[in-house]
Amino acid sequence: MSNQPTISHATREDTPHILSLIRALADYEKALSSCHATEESLASTLCFAPARGEPPSGPGYAKVLLIRTPSDEVAGMGLYFNNYSTWWAAPGVYLEDLFVLPEHRNKGYGKLLIGALAKEVKRIGGKRLEWCCLKWNKPSLDFYKMLGAEQMEDWVTLRADGEALDRLAGSAEKVAKVQVESK
Repeated sequence: MSNQPTISHATREDTPHILSLIRALADYEKALSSCHATEESLASTLCFAPARGEPPSGPGYAKVLLIRTPSDEVAGMGLYFNNYSTWWAAPGVYLEDLFVLPEHRNKGYGKLLIGALAKEVKRIGGKRLEWCCLKWNKPSLDFYKMLGAEQMEDWVTLRADGEALDRLAGSAEKVAKVQVESK
């Protein structure tokens, strides 16, 4: 057993840990009732490493880095997917969720996860690491600022989901023949 924390991509066997972390994050954000993830939905949408210490491969839309304590307890995660910058003409990483369990905070685990994600950006020849943070989450905003992250004042995050997403998809079908490959 090492006396250092370890970071590796999640394997399929880590799905229960990932779900537990997602639910803990939703609870922290006071939105647990809005969390609809299940082990089954995660298993069918995440890209997993075939074994701990190996890179993820195969189908899936997002990847998860797990940080484990020196005693091998899962302490947190960084769930991310690749994005693309047209101005750089280069890939990047979008961090969807960074979460460290409360009992493991203030040990540097969040900083280690962000560093591992920055390393992943460099590995793929990427140019940026991006994420969003809730405005009320001052501890996290302060943490990100301390790391050197810039708050993008001129950009607004927009989202369409639920009925709005259904309407948009339906309106596209009405005005054009939309060809999207299905799995």
